[in-house]
Amino acid sequence: MPPPPLRNAPQLITYVDRLAGDLVGLSEVMRGPFGGAFGGTHLLPFFPPIDGSDAGFDPIDHTQVDPRLGGWAEVGALGEDFEIMADLIVNHVSSESEPFQDWLEKGEASEFHGMFLTRDMIFPDGATDEELAAIYRPRPWPPFTTYEVAGVPTEVWTTFTSEQIDIDVYHPAGWAYLMTVLDRLSENGVKLVRLDAVGYAIKERGTTCFMLPACFEFISQLRTESHKRGMHLLVEIHSYFGFQMEVASRVDFVYDFALPPLVLHALHACDAEPLRHWLDIRPTNCVTVLDTHDGIGVVDVAPEGDKPGLLEPAQVDALVEAMHDASEDRSRESTGAAASNLDLYQVNGTYFEALGSDDAAQIISRLIQVFSPGIPQIYYAGLLAAPNDMALLRRTGVGRDINRPYHSSESLEAELERPVVRSLLHLLRWRTSESALFDGAFTVGDTAPERLVMRWEQEGRSAELRVDLADRTYEVDVDGVIVTSVDDLHIG
Repeated sequence: MPPPPLRNAPQLITYVDRLAGDLVGLSEVMRGPFGGAFGGTHLLPFFPPIDGSDAGFDPIDHTQVDPRLGGWAEVGALGEDFEIMADLIVNHVSSESEPFQDWLEKGEASEFHGMFLTRDMIFPDGATDEELAAIYRPRPWPPFTTYEVAGVPTEVWTTFTSEQIDIDVYHPAGWAYLMTVLDRLSENGVKLVRLDAVGYAIKERGTTCFMLPACFEFISQLRTESHKRGMHLLVEIHSYFGFQMEVASRVDFVYDFALPPLVLHALHACDAEPLRHWLDIRPTNCVTVLDTHDGIGVVDVAPEGDKPGLLEPAQVDALVEAMHDASEDRSRESTGAAASNLDLYQVNGTYFEALGSDDAAQIISRLIQVFSPGIPQIYYAGLLAAPNDMALLRRTGVGRDINRPYHSSESLEAELERPVVRSLLHLLRWRTSESALFDGAFTVGDTAPERLVMRWEQEGRSAELRVDLADRTYEVDVDGVIVTSVDDLHIG
């Protein structure tokens, strides 16, 4: 039995500490200056430690709230007014976690023996260079790290970083661990579970070890268990768009990761055709984003082998260069070989700078997002039209920190006074107030490359967005009333 439907209203994606200090502060922000703009929030990992090797995606204890943020009571209090989304980090735990430390000490005598993947478990008689080269990985280094297990050097699977230890999800202890986390999330009011790194969770010899057929069955099992606990499931996968469409048919929700680069291409190249084509064929059970805590994906629109992408290779190359040029090359300092914690398929930088720090482009891009079918999620740095945080990047050396700024109450107050931020909040309040309209029938119109028309109709009502990419202007027609500024949209 699936859980009750989620609200079709914008959700805020945020690190609790980086936006509002703690959960009480976030509750005050959501109900105060952000009031009326959001129906829910994705709380990026709030488990201890929030400041580990991967900003919370390396939990020492996935069942607890980092006490610096508050506790489960504060999560539940926020959930009284907002639908909460939280991460189930499927693939790995921190090397500092109690189960892994127990195994390091006791080896085969540990109750957690078998919970963690070793290289020998997949390659018992060794691996060829070809087999190792075939493993799909998000980082450029080998996916193994040597640890001393009860005094014996052992190569352990570490897909992401050497501090993130891969779980054997088939092992009883691994499965029990994941179920314990689901229990804790459901007990505290979480409505939507995001499967982080699930595509890497199943490893088989002679394969890419990424989104294998067995992974679909594993996701189905997690979906069943989530539904039992009253929660929906969202799958997070960066991959070829055709594969994303296949995944979408098997899950509750999937991210529309093709939308961010296609919107950027439309605005930089004044070419709406690839975006229009995607809007015609994409899945409908999407969570839409333009930016997240990660970089801006490219693999999601690129060709794969001899299979065509949503953009041609030359268009992909041009888009990447356009993003770097728009940021005056600041994003080059955080992308590729320039960055630690390297992503092979993303450009690191804020979406606002990828748009050339252009207020008009910022509003148009968000209009396209909220008019696209699906539940829109707005990342806090995107909401605040943030520039690239070069000081944080240079302090940490972590490429994605360029798009993960910290705010004090004073800096947040200053950001909220900027016209572009105030306009975006008004747009989101309008979209939230019109949730029912965006459950209607959707069509895409106009065939001119430089123009885009998106229309919704529901029970005699309509809303139509008309964008001229060449001069970066737009108009919104709601039930025959036309406005040329989102500030003039009527909030019902």
